This record gives sequence, C-alpha cells and structure tokens, in this order.
Amino acid sequence: MEQMKDTRRALVRIGYDGRVHKTFRGHQARERFQNEARVLRYLESKGCDYVPRVIEAHEDELRLVTTSCGQRVDYIAPEKVKQIFADLENDFRVRHEDAYARNITYSAQAGRFCVIDFEFAEILDPAAPPGPKLDLPMPDAPRGD
Repeated sequence: MEQMKDTRRALVRIGYDGRVHKTFRGHQARERFQNEARVLRYLESKGCDYVPRVIEAHEDELRLVTTSCGQRVDYIAPEKVKQIFADLENDFRVRHEDAYARNITYSAQAGRFCVIDFEFAEILDPAAPPGPKLDLPMPDAPRGD
C-alpha cells in the first residue's frame, strides 16, 4: 500500500486495488470515524456521485475503506472551491466544515472534481439522525495534526 497521509489524526493509505484505507486516531477518533461513515452513506443514499463510497467500516479498528476519488489537485481557483462546497450543501444538504482545496480531488475517470474527508461534515437534513458531537478544527489552523 502507498502511504498518502500520516498525521496525529489519521493514517491514509491507498491499496494496490485503488481502495482508500483511512485509520482514525487522536482526539475524538471514534466520533470522527462514525461521522465520516455516516455522512458518506447518507450522500450515497442521496445519489451524490462525487464523493467516496464506503466499502468497509471496521469500528473496532477505527478503519474506513472507501473507493478512490482520483488525485489531489495541484491548483484550483478559490472561486471553484467555494462553488464545489456550495453545491454539496445546496444539492445534498451536507456542510463539509473543512471546505478547503486540500479536500478536493480530480477523478479523470469521472471527469470531474470530487470531495473527500468528511469526518467533520454535518448533515443539514432535519430528517437525518443527529451525528456525534465534534470539536471542529480551527479554520486557519495549520494542518498535519
């Protein structure tokens, strides 16, 4: 497996089969794992086709296995970033809560930008059960934690 990210919050690896393996760790790891799995399943149920799909969820290991959504982008215009996250919120009623370019990929297969990393996302649909209470990251805090 190729290691993509190794921080205090998560270890992310891409398997040779293209699946993404994300192991949650650190502060509120269980809650963040539960929330990301919950939000991704909600988005799949609503037909959102530009986010990862949950393949496996191993709560005992705090490990989520998802489909890949392409490669990280080197540059994306700030206006495009805002539009992608606004579309997610307007069309699917999910607020990302970490709406930065670092959470956007490009899928050549799908021919579009995709959104990843939903551990802090919030489902705004009042019919959806509430998620875990999370301490949101500081908006301008350095990443890598």
